Amino acid sequence: MNLALFDLDNTLLAGDSDFEWAQFLIEQGVLDREVYEARNQAFYDQYKAGTLNIHEFLDFQLKPLSRHPRKVLDQWHGDYMKKKIHPMLRDSAHALVAKHVGDVRVLITATNSFVTAPIARLFGIEHLIATEPEQHGGEFTGGVTGLPCFKEGKPKRLEAWLAARGETLSSYEKVWFYSDSHNDLPLMKLVSHPVAVDPDATLRAHAVAAGWPVMSLG
Repeated sequence: MNLALFDLDNTLLAGDSDFEWAQFLIEQGVLDREVYEARNQAFYDQYKAGTLNIHEFLDFQLKPLSRHPRKVLDQWHGDYMKKKIHPMLRDSAHALVAKHVGDVRVLITATNSFVTAPIARLFGIEHLIATEPEQHGGEFTGGVTGLPCFKEGKPKRLEAWLAARGETLSSYEKVWFYSDSHNDLPLMKLVSHPVAVDPDATLRAHAVAAGWPVMSLG
């Protein structure tokens, strides 16, 4: 039995779902452009630079969820999928996921599960490990539940998910992990088959030095 792990943003998607969700809310007039657009870009730049404070970002990203009923958020998400996510889909990404049919497939992402669960379904990926927004009575509180699925948190969240299944990484003959970001090095170093996908400069250098495959979905 094999395990295939996929990062989402700038890996399977030709863009960043987290960044685009905030941009969508700004464009809808839900968030004030003057206040939020610069901060959204700043957080994205920090993520790419490897300097992101995940808790500051999650406060920025999850607080708006607490201000609106879940029913309204779900309606907005449907429009967001059409306007933002569908243009970022590529046949090559779907083909990569399809290559692992028969393996246990997991989308593992720092982006919260409210944003990403419908995207995982779109790719036909059966399992999702993501940052979990806190909920009370089905409504979002603006907080986060448990450990964010980011940097060193990704392997810890994966370990917990496997443990709940009575498994460890060694339960699988082969474990692939596809990612574009140096933020995912803590998990990439643990799997048997790390693959750098359209990698940033830091990850590309590490992959070349380590002899990891480098591929492009562009």
